[in-house]
Amino acid sequence: MKRTILTLAALGAATALAACGPKAATVTAEAVPAPAAAPPADAMAGIPMAGKEKMAKGTGAVTAVDAPAGSVTIDHAPIPEAGWPAMVMAFKADPAMLTDVKVGDRVAFDLKLKAGAGEVTAIRKQ
Repeated sequence: MKRTILTLAALGAATALAACGPKAATVTAEAVPAPAAAPPADAMAGIPMAGKEKMAKGTGAVTAVDAPAGSVTIDHAPIPEAGWPAMVMAFKADPAMLTDVKVGDRVAFDLKLKAGAGEVTAIRKQ
């Protein structure tokens, strides 16, 4: 008798699971979201990307030069490309490009911007 009850209980449980299984596993096409379309390449042009270098131009007056250390300090006008107001800043620069620059020179300069800092890539007396 005990064996019969256990057999019937196991059979009933197996039947119940079999009845639920296919319904739960059924997936319709509506339930699966379609992949998002990639934006066109030019849509990303104005968005700053992490690690990507930007270029900027500035003008100002040289207040200090340390050519051996590769540093030039410039009292510069606002630099919109960097979002910087007018201020005095020290920049890294190739020592070779600083040999003709001296304190008091009015200059135009190009910057490579990365991680909130700028490096002078070209400097010209005005």
